[in-house]
Amino acid sequence: MLVVTCLGAAPGPGPGPSSAPPAAIRWGDCPERPVPAGMRCGTLEVPLDHAAPGKGTVEIALARIPATDRKKRIGSLLLNYGGPGAPGIASLAADPDAFADLGERYDLVAFDPRGVGHSEPVSCGGSQQADDEAGDHAAAQLAALRAVVRRCELASGPVLPYIGTVHVSRDMDVIRRALGDEKLHYLGFSYGTRLGAVYAAQFPGSTGRMVLDGVDTLTEPLAEQALVSARGQQRALDHFLSWCAHQQGCVYGTNTRTAKENVGALVARLDEEPLVGHDGSYVTGQDAVGAIGAALYSQLMWPALADALAMAERDRDPVGLLQLGGPMGPSEGGAGSGAQDDGPGAVSADNADAALAAVNCADDPDRSNDKAAPAAIEKELADLKGEFLEASKVFGPRQLMTVLSCYGRPAGTDFIRKIDRPGAPRMLLVGTRGDPATPYEWTEETAKRLGSAVIVDYKGEGHTGYVSSPCVREYVDHFLIDGRLPPGTRSCPAVE
Repeated sequence: MLVVTCLGAAPGPGPGPSSAPPAAIRWGDCPERPVPAGMRCGTLEVPLDHAAPGKGTVEIALARIPATDRKKRIGSLLLNYGGPGAPGIASLAADPDAFADLGERYDLVAFDPRGVGHSEPVSCGGSQQADDEAGDHAAAQLAALRAVVRRCELASGPVLPYIGTVHVSRDMDVIRRALGDEKLHYLGFSYGTRLGAVYAAQFPGSTGRMVLDGVDTLTEPLAEQALVSARGQQRALDHFLSWCAHQQGCVYGTNTRTAKENVGALVARLDEEPLVGHDGSYVTGQDAVGAIGAALYSQLMWPALADALAMAERDRDPVGLLQLGGPMGPSEGGAGSGAQDDGPGAVSADNADAALAAVNCADDPDRSNDKAAPAAIEKELADLKGEFLEASKVFGPRQLMTVLSCYGRPAGTDFIRKIDRPGAPRMLLVGTRGDPATPYEWTEETAKRLGSAVIVDYKGEGHTGYVSSPCVREYVDHFLIDGRLPPGTRSCPAVE
């Protein structure tokens, strides 16, 4: 339920912690089915605008699994699985065993951030794709992008201007107080690391034991993020192709240089002539890029990716790539079809995509191209194209288009860019060398910004390290349970 008395432009970070007591959490049954034993769900009213509480409230959906060892219970551990756009309740319900050791000493708590899942979900009325009628004319394409933004505004309602990491971090402090915790103990993955860092900057005195795994950037504009991401994805693809070259039957043989060229050629070929399955389903080159990128999130997916590429190259069969899906994983919401789910409390199928764009744009203050003429924007993209192609012929073109992902939206906050040694307690950051989504260099950058961080340097592959590496898990669990934080940078070997 959203209660609004008036609306205005979304503010900046707003005042410090509120002294007013938070509303009580209303615990009951969970919207997800099935749920693990003992899991309960609830809702909590928080201000729509923390800087102006009189504007109304928004309901935040939460879930909690009580600590199994009640005598040694430390408190609550708030989890964020990434996104932005990933719902926490569904993620906790799907795999609580991943945090079994932590669940002995902590109540595991997850929440759907505002605008996501069951917390006043935003939508773009079915899709964020611009109308195909725009063609190749720049002015028409930009007008189509503005039309998409208008659809998002109409379908999302009054919560949309109040989405963003600064707002969500303030919600987290209300959650902390409503749970009765003196400090916020937190484990965040991918985008959840940005959220944790912003919380530490806003509420350093309330920050407890905090772990950030798969560390996001706090400083780079969207264009630079896209370029670094293209390099990171290409690095992960190169590692996959090196692995494939040592597997019997790899479709690209043993030459990794020509393998890289062949993947690029496959994408270009499918952009010209998509693969069509027996049931009429098809895969374009950019669909293939999305599927490859999704498979690189976990090394466990590499055999399936090798099989999918073999089916596409040898048999012209798209089914393997279709099964891999589009962008997904801890740091990206799944692509939505735009259809509405059935049943009470249903969430629109495009919610993850709509929330992803809304939060990223709310967190980014750069909108210099919004007032530029179409010809100037065309030139801007043309000037950037060579740099993106040099970063990756496979992923570069797709990442380049994210430069316009916030076109037509109001400029976001500059608070995150200004985070600089906020005085929070020491925290633990995990960076993975082969991470395709949050490159390792962002871990080092964010550690400097926070000024109080210890890094675990995981030499492995995939996105985030806690689930895949026993070594990483040991460092994280010791810190969260015992408060033990080693000095300096620590290293964890790759896991086969």
